[in-house]
Parts: sequence; C-alpha cells; structure tokens
Amino acid sequence: MLVRDAMSTVILTIGPAHTLRQAAALMSARRVGAAVVLDPDAGGIGILTERDILNSVGLGQDPDTERTHAHTTTDVVFATPAWTLEEAARTMTRGGFRHLVVLDAGEPAGIVSVRDIIRCWVPSLVA
Repeated sequence: MLVRDAMSTVILTIGPAHTLRQAAALMSARRVGAAVVLDPDAGGIGILTERDILNSVGLGQDPDTERTHAHTTTDVVFATPAWTLEEAARTMTRGGFRHLVVLDAGEPAGIVSVRDIIRCWVPSLVA
C-alpha cells in the first residue's frame, strides 16, 4: 500500500503570523494534529504540530502572542505519494515524528500520519 492510499488530501495551511491559539483553534475545528505552514518570505514549507503547541504552553508561553513562525519545524522530511507505507512508517520512527507532509511536483499534496497508516494496516471491525 502506498502513501497516496493513506494520506489526507485536505490540508490545513496557515501562515507564519498566526498565533498559536489561532492555529490550535483551526486544528481543533478540522480535527487534525498538524498544519502546513506556508511562509512566502522564508520560501519554504514548514509544519506545526499539536506537540509544538503543547511544548510552548508547557513552557508558560502565551498562545495569544506566540506566533507560529517561532514554533514551526522548517527542516521538514517530505514524503511522495509513491512511497510505501512501510517507508513512511520507517521514516517517522527514525525521525521521531508522527506526521509527514506529502509533496507532489514540489507542492503539498497531503499529510500522512501514524494514525492514517494504522487505519490502512488494521481494518476497521464492523459490528
């Protein structure tokens, strides 16, 4: 099975100037654990995860004043839709993260999470 079979193609994208509270509210409303951060000034694609927000709040930082750019991972490991799920899982395990931004022709095409992979590997039980 391939990443394209598991990834979510509905991507939450935010900017670097969003506050962490705004990012958290958007992530919560979409029921996602990560957002792609597009920063045209930095010329790159980053990722902000629920863990990034949790770490900031745990340090006592104010989510109403902290901006996503200060908490965005910019040295992102990207997957392609043609990767196998095993390759994605191995990359996540090696890197210690739970989300991979999927690029197709250099553009974000989706996000695949550990949960997405598990859903593919463990079929739902029908009651």
